[in-house]
Amino acid sequence: MSLARASEYHLRMSAVLQTFPLGMHWPTIDPFLFVAHHRDDYPAGTAELGPAAALTGRAIGQDFAGIDGWNMYHGAAVPGFPQHPHRGFETITYVRTGYCDHSDSLGATARFGRGDTQWMTAGRGVVHSEMFPLLDRTGPNPLELFQIWLNLPSTDKMVDPYFTMLWSEHTPMLPVTDADGRTVDITVIAGSLAPTAGAPIAEAPQPPPSSWAAHPDADVAIWHLRLDGGASWALPPAAGRDTQRVLYPFAGSSVTVDGAPIEAGTGAVLDSHAPIDVTAGDGGVECMVLQGRPIGEPVAQYGPFVMNTEQQIHQAFEDYRATQFGGWPWPRDDPHHGPTRGRFAVHADGRVESFDGTHELTDTAP
Repeated sequence: MSLARASEYHLRMSAVLQTFPLGMHWPTIDPFLFVAHHRDDYPAGTAELGPAAALTGRAIGQDFAGIDGWNMYHGAAVPGFPQHPHRGFETITYVRTGYCDHSDSLGATARFGRGDTQWMTAGRGVVHSEMFPLLDRTGPNPLELFQIWLNLPSTDKMVDPYFTMLWSEHTPMLPVTDADGRTVDITVIAGSLAPTAGAPIAEAPQPPPSSWAAHPDADVAIWHLRLDGGASWALPPAAGRDTQRVLYPFAGSSVTVDGAPIEAGTGAVLDSHAPIDVTAGDGGVECMVLQGRPIGEPVAQYGPFVMNTEQQIHQAFEDYRATQFGGWPWPRDDPHHGPTRGRFAVHADGRVESFDGTHELTDTAP
């Protein structure tokens, strides 16, 4: 859904250019394709890492009804998304709570969560699964994640697939105190940010090498903001003249942006060319900010494929039917990584990243 169609009204003579309602899938603007916000209050888990609850009444394999506050999605035993293909864009998966178990057609695997982000360039084609193991057998297993789809320019749509891990320990988290002593916490998932005038610039970990975000003039940024009730902060201007910016207040009470009150659950396209004051309502607020210079090319999308023309979409389906984008090397469509393993990643080249009990990263070359 485009933002132009999602908008309910426009605020003129304001830094707020357009507003629109949020749901599970958030509309956005070039170079982004959309954002999926998943929040599930899963119960205790079973020995098989599924929910310890009856699944009666759920459309197993297509469960998005939110019964009892959670979904199985396309999962049958463990919630999540069994193997499925992508081509022509990137997925950025930021997991705030809970865990995601990744497996793909390159032979790579990972378990990540607790503030980690996985950034995957699908390029010419990859098949992967994303399962949400319920590891706690004695208490609830809440899950919250954001999956952001970032487009690729035509020159990079058929690059080799690639994924990287942006571990929470290496992701800048900046606390800012306003004039009244209230706190604004900023997580810099992509791009760079100087939180206040004269402060050092915080740089997010590097995106994959063929990402649109890796272009020096793309000005891509993804920030997660948490503001105490009444806290204020000035969003700095974007570096690029053509940069577009969208604010998503997704939890809490409300936020006032350049004098315009916006309730949580309503997104806003912002003018990115001057500092903009944002102030949380009494109940505090959490927001995502996405910005970037538009790619400015035609978009043809059908399901998991995003190309420039309809003919390229037809070719993607033909290629997937013929090659399965390299095939699926795992014994089941919905693999998970067991009940005891911690956060880790095994890359396609054999490189291993893992965390021990003190959360120290060990990076092992192949």
